[in-house]
Amino acid sequence: MGDNSFHIPYGKQDISQEDIDAVVETLTADFLTQGPRIAEFEKNFAKYVGAKYAVANSNGTTALHMALVAFGVGEGDRIITSPITFAASANAARYCGAEVYFADIDPETYVISITEIEKLLNSHPKGFFKAIVPVDFTGYPVDLEELKELAIKHDLFILEDACHSPGGYFLDKNNKKQLCGSANFADAVAFSFHPVKHIAAGEGGMITTNNEEFYKSFLKLRSHGITKEDMTFDISNGDKQGSWYYEMQELGYNYRITDIQAALANSQLKKADAGIVRRHEVADKYRIAFEKANLKMQRKDEKHFNAHHLFVIEVEDRKGLYDFLREHNIFSQIHYIPVHLLPYYKQFGWKAGDFPISEKYYEHCISLPMYPSLTNEEQEFVIEKVLEFVNG
Repeated sequence: MGDNSFHIPYGKQDISQEDIDAVVETLTADFLTQGPRIAEFEKNFAKYVGAKYAVANSNGTTALHMALVAFGVGEGDRIITSPITFAASANAARYCGAEVYFADIDPETYVISITEIEKLLNSHPKGFFKAIVPVDFTGYPVDLEELKELAIKHDLFILEDACHSPGGYFLDKNNKKQLCGSANFADAVAFSFHPVKHIAAGEGGMITTNNEEFYKSFLKLRSHGITKEDMTFDISNGDKQGSWYYEMQELGYNYRITDIQAALANSQLKKADAGIVRRHEVADKYRIAFEKANLKMQRKDEKHFNAHHLFVIEVEDRKGLYDFLREHNIFSQIHYIPVHLLPYYKQFGWKAGDFPISEKYYEHCISLPMYPSLTNEEQEFVIEKVLEFVNG
C-alpha cells in the first residue's frame, strides 16, 4: 500500500456503534446534564480502579484543581510535580495561588524520581511543601507505596495524576496489584477522558478517593459549593423552607460533566480492558522492532504494568524524524516540553539546566502512534519508516 493511503495520528478515539447508541439514548431521555448516567459512570469507574468514591467532572485539569482545593492548598503553599507532564499538573496548583517546584525524572522510566523528590524534601524544613503531584507518564505507574513513606515523613498530601494510566498498576511490597486510581496510597487521583485517552468522552474527568470528607468536598466544589446534604438549616421540622432549599456553603466552581458525556464514557469503559490488551500488543511489536535497532525506550519491568497511553522512543535527530514521518502521513507528537521551560514558569526563575535529565529526554523523545484501532498494517508502516530514517 502506498504512503498516501495512510493518515496515522499519534492517538485516536475509537467510537463504536454501541457508543453512538448510548449517546443517542441519552439525547432522547429526560436529562442531558446532571442525570442518572453520571452516577452510573461514577459507580462503574470506582469499581474499575478499586476506589471507594469517584466524582465525575468536566476534565482532568478541573479534577486536579478540585483535589488541591480540598487539600487546603492555597497562597503561600508549595507543591512538587514532574517537569515532564502536561502543564495542567502544575497549573492546578497555580490556580490555588501555590508555588510549583519540580523534581527531575528517572532516565529509564521517565516518571518523577522518588530519589530526587527525597533530595528536594530534605533540602527544606518539614512543612515547606504541602502536596506532591506524581504523574503516571505514558501510563507507567509511579511507585506510590514508596512515595507514601516520604509523604508521611514530611506530612504531605499525594495527588496522583493518572490521566495517562487507567488500567495500569504496580506491585506493592507484598506483590499485590495496586491499580492506578485505587487511592490506597494517594489521597486523591485525577483522570482525564479527553479523546486520545483510554476512555474518550469528548472531554471529562474523574477524581477518585477513599476519604469520605474529600469525597463530600469534591461533590460540592464541582457545583458552585452548593449542596442539599449536611445543611445548616433543618427543613424537616416544619420550618418554612421546602424541598427546593439548598445551601452554598463554600465558593465552588461549575466543573460539572454532562449526562451525554457520561453515557459515552460508560460505554467506553466496557471496552477498557480490551483496549489495554491491544495497547500492549502494539507496544510489544514496537519493542521487538526497535530493540534490534538499539533505540532507547521507556523501561519495561514486571513490577509496573504500563497502561500505554503513549509509546515513546528516543532518537538523535528528533526533529528530522518528526518531519520525515509527517512527509509519509504519520503524525507523531512530542510529550512534553518541560514545564519549567515554558515562558509562564520561567518567570518564577526556572531555567535551562535546572533539570538536566528531563531536558535531555525532551531533546530526543518522540511519541509514535499508539491506540487500540491502530491496524497491524499501519503499525508495520510506522516501524518501516522509523527504521528507514534512523538507519540512514
